[in-house]
Amino acid sequence: MKRTFKVSLLLAVVCIPLLAVAQVPPAKFGYLSYNEIFKAMPEYAASQQKLAELKAKYDQEAQRGEEEFQRKFAEFLQGEKDFPENILLKRQHELQDLLAKSIAFKEEAQKLLSQAEKDLQADMVFLLNEAIRAVGLEQGYACILNTDGNTCPFINPATGEDVTNYVKEKLQLPINTMPAP
Repeated sequence: MKRTFKVSLLLAVVCIPLLAVAQVPPAKFGYLSYNEIFKAMPEYAASQQKLAELKAKYDQEAQRGEEEFQRKFAEFLQGEKDFPENILLKRQHELQDLLAKSIAFKEEAQKLLSQAEKDLQADMVFLLNEAIRAVGLEQGYACILNTDGNTCPFINPATGEDVTNYVKEKLQLPINTMPAP
């Protein structure tokens, strides 16, 4: 008798939580294209313009360095046969230094451009993330997924909802009236 009672109690302890979980409706979630909304923000075009201007300045400086290298290299080639060995070595060293500085400048410029892009877009990322969070809370979503990069090739329409227009509305952006394909 005690053994049957223990088995019954054990079954009740295991089954009750399963019954409770079975009655909870599946959580709904939202999905959107982060990039689509991000690029629709008016600040995006302005940040791209500033980045293009900064890149042009770095490119101009890199071009100036390349022209200096080419000029000194041409001078080196013209006088190569006439230079004493110590001048030849000095000029070779100067050319190597110019080349190394040019490469270092291009690498540093790329890092600075990347950081400038992050800095210019930091406020936009914050605003977009806050809008997504607000929509998630208002609509009662368990989560909102980013579908960029084909990360979600299938979303069940019974549990997932496209929230792109909700987020655009929250950011006061133009809303697409045509349904997504």
